[in-house]
Amino acid sequence: MNSSTERWYHGVNRYQWTVLIIASLGWVFDAFEGQLYNITRSDMLPQLLQVTADDPLIRLWGERLLGVFLLGGTLGGWLFSSLADRWGRRPVMALTILFYSLFSGLTAFASSIEQVGALRFLVAMGVGGEWAVGAALVSDVFPARARAQAGGIFHATSVAGLWLAAAAGLAVGADWRTAYLLGILPAILCIWVRAGLQEPESWRRAKLEHPEQAGSFRALLQDSRYRGRAIGGALLAMVGLATFWGVVIAGQDLTFELLKALKDPAAAAKSRIAFGFVQTAGAGIGMLCFGTLSEKLGRRGTFALMHLMAAILTPVICWLPFRYNSYPLMLCLLPLFGFFAQGIHAGYAIYFPELFPPHLRATGAGFCFNTGRILAAPMLIWGSAELKLRLPLQSAVTLLGGLFVLGLLILPMLPETHHTTNARTTGNTD
Repeated sequence: MNSSTERWYHGVNRYQWTVLIIASLGWVFDAFEGQLYNITRSDMLPQLLQVTADDPLIRLWGERLLGVFLLGGTLGGWLFSSLADRWGRRPVMALTILFYSLFSGLTAFASSIEQVGALRFLVAMGVGGEWAVGAALVSDVFPARARAQAGGIFHATSVAGLWLAAAAGLAVGADWRTAYLLGILPAILCIWVRAGLQEPESWRRAKLEHPEQAGSFRALLQDSRYRGRAIGGALLAMVGLATFWGVVIAGQDLTFELLKALKDPAAAAKSRIAFGFVQTAGAGIGMLCFGTLSEKLGRRGTFALMHLMAAILTPVICWLPFRYNSYPLMLCLLPLFGFFAQGIHAGYAIYFPELFPPHLRATGAGFCFNTGRILAAPMLIWGSAELKLRLPLQSAVTLLGGLFVLGLLILPMLPETHHTTNARTTGNTD
């Protein structure tokens, strides 16, 4: 069969599928741990702050703790991504999963908002590190012609984690402590990681060829070939992470505000379902489609399309359903909004590892994604929190949606990697 007509998965072997499954499960539970907070905060924060559910402190601390999560993810991403290039993918992946599972479970015993903040910071460290290791591992193992689709699948599986968190929230109701106890279960995956994974051949070779540079931030940032890519990638991730926590997550709050205006007695439950299942389904499809689109439009072209459509759809979802007082219209718009606004994120798992050679692959990808976290954190701790405190939610989210336009301005700083990576920079294809 001609290579131009071969299906992307043709020739992918059993071990490569195993790697994708293990990396994806790590990311599923990664997303589960992150989303638990969004599912439980409406019950947890009033209890810990000892205020009513409509107190302005709830929204203020809600945004602040999201910022704390981003800061923890940054530190963990930097640390564990560097260790993955130094020590290997397998031990560091197991360590990150254990990290976020243990501290998520301990959140069930928190008695103050400060304790929750500290534990969420530690959970985020594991979350930030696991993504970088998983993305690098998939890029290491899959052949170049299958890498985009495999990376898209890897990132899209986060939807399953969001659904699991939504299901856990519905199952436990207001008992938020039980939801966090469930968060310790992913630790079991560490056993499979240790038993089922081998270190990629491309990483082994790179470790021998560049023993001093492997996992070195100095080597990454002092080399003019990679410094610009690292900085541009971090700025691109900043846009995606700031808009995810400030705009995409607001789909649930916007739905709640609409249903409350319609005097729906089940507004809280319906808004959780609308975001946790309906919007997230559209996001999952968008992430799965990113790989295929990027093979046709290129990596940068697909990012540009996603950012442009997200910028257009943000004011649409903020105002049109309210203009017509229509919950069905909101349900129709949510998955379309999720497709573009959250579908962007699959591109990070595909694109960032392609920007760097094997001995700096996890470090570079982790630097991009997790430096993006720390750059996004001030936007949440001060910008998003203050906007949502001082302005009507629709106006605040519309303004924050302007960040998608910033993403379009960043893209020209970065190279196109589609069909340009060679064997040395893309790693093993066996």
